[in-house]
Amino acid sequence: MEELSLATKNFSDRSLIGEGKFGEVYKGLLHDGMLVAIKKRPGAPTREFIEEVRYLSSIQHRNLVSLLGYCQESDQQILVYEYIPNGSVSIHLYGSGQVSQEKLEFKHRLSIALGAAKGLAHLHSISPRLLHKDFKTANVLVDENFIAKVADAGLRNFLGRGDIAGPSSQVTDDEIFLAPEVKEFRRFSEKSDIYSFGVFLLELVSGQEAMKLLSSDINQNLVEWVFSSSLILLMRYIMLRYRNISLQNIPFGLESCLSD
Repeated sequence: MEELSLATKNFSDRSLIGEGKFGEVYKGLLHDGMLVAIKKRPGAPTREFIEEVRYLSSIQHRNLVSLLGYCQESDQQILVYEYIPNGSVSIHLYGSGQVSQEKLEFKHRLSIALGAAKGLAHLHSISPRLLHKDFKTANVLVDENFIAKVADAGLRNFLGRGDIAGPSSQVTDDEIFLAPEVKEFRRFSEKSDIYSFGVFLLELVSGQEAMKLLSSDINQNLVEWVFSSSLILLMRYIMLRYRNISLQNIPFGLESCLSD
């Protein structure tokens, strides 16, 4: 805990870079010069926390943000991740500030889509497999070479059942990434992760937030909207102008992810 306090200047506001489902996120500089992202929340020490963190830290892949360490001390639970300097895909697509003005070229979007898919596929391929449960555009980070790094895999396992509002609530920006069976029954699966990937792919290709792509009817289903709109046809027309087969297959991949 002492080293992490020093790394973040005693968890000062100047070191605070965000807040997620797990808690506050700080940028820290360790004594060996390594930059890290430190997530902190109040929590009593538990054996379950240690076991889950040890499992998550054992998962390594080029397209996953690595969990480097953890700390349970002074009624605080802390996770230490590698720091990804280029921010999230959501910032580049529709965020504010200088970074968002650096619009992603199609070659970058293709690389990000493939990298994120590889990261998610790795989670599903290991034994025991790991469901992401919170895959969204804000949880896909990019490094200085625009290599995609999937973040926060499995973090929802630390949360209670109250983090999902339920089917009768108004859909929020985050909940639009959740498959219908997750919102209604909290039933996570590989299929629900792939559904979330489809929403991410929709935002990546269109450059717009999925919520804003829907009509004013807040009860409209995203899947119904995608298949009833002309977006898929427009995407196919645009992609066919490129000779790259991977680019041409993006619209079909989107349809596959969102379909039953």
